[in-house]
Amino acid sequence: MMLRAPVRPDATRPTAAAALRAWAARVRADREQVERCREMEDPSDFYAPVAGRFRMDPRRMGDPTLELLRELAQAGESWLDIGAGGGRFALPLALAASEVICVEPSKAMVGVLHDGMQEHHIANISVLQDRWPPSDPSSAPSADVALMAHIGYDIEAIGPFLDAVETAAGRLCIAVMGEGAMTTVATLFWEPIHGEPRVALPALPELMALLVARGRLPEIRLVERAPPTFDSIDDLLAMGRRQLWVRPDSIKDRLLSELIRGSAIQREGGWTVDRATSRIGVASWLPR
Repeated sequence: MMLRAPVRPDATRPTAAAALRAWAARVRADREQVERCREMEDPSDFYAPVAGRFRMDPRRMGDPTLELLRELAQAGESWLDIGAGGGRFALPLALAASEVICVEPSKAMVGVLHDGMQEHHIANISVLQDRWPPSDPSSAPSADVALMAHIGYDIEAIGPFLDAVETAAGRLCIAVMGEGAMTTVATLFWEPIHGEPRVALPALPELMALLVARGRLPEIRLVERAPPTFDSIDDLLAMGRRQLWVRPDSIKDRLLSELIRGSAIQREGGWTVDRATSRIGVASWLPR
């Protein structure tokens, strides 16, 4: 048996409880800020207006995040895709896996996923339309690999969420997260629109600190994030309204329109306001 020297918790090595409290506090602060500043309520299905953006070719090449996931896959394994969305990763992974189980609460996203399965003749995907952890714990699926891609940023009770991820995984847990929450327009324009600095949600650095505090030692690989692009400036403005909770034709909306139209640039693939480079991390760790 290998004996390890005890680690005295401090600012560089917080306890799991302290890391969980800090994560939850950041998520609460974000939620309180949104409630304080918003002009619009969320739609009943938050992702319905943008679900179509998640249609992607499962046989695509040149997606660096997907390439890392393919490298982590082993032949014949099953995958659990938590927060699968429209199948951005589930569909291509199903081409190599024995089975992919998708958990996704959004009806619109599930519709996009089913469309992709039908269009690309992929039959080894099953879908549970529910949140994670599932409302009925006895229905929680399991697989060799559990994947959580771009979810967790705004989950206050992240401890039970990760507990359920690790319980569901047989061989490996994988998290895909940006170095910052994936809300470019909100990050750039929150303060000029709402008059206060944007609260930063937890993201990849905070997840790494939390995993280490929980006794895990994740392996992390980084790739560059391609800036999100839109077919038109109007589409970019619509995403800005969504991320800033701004009502169309309000005073704040007119200011947002000026800011976006004054800073948008054309890149290969469409319009964007994102000039800075950022990275996405693919972190993997043993479940137990």
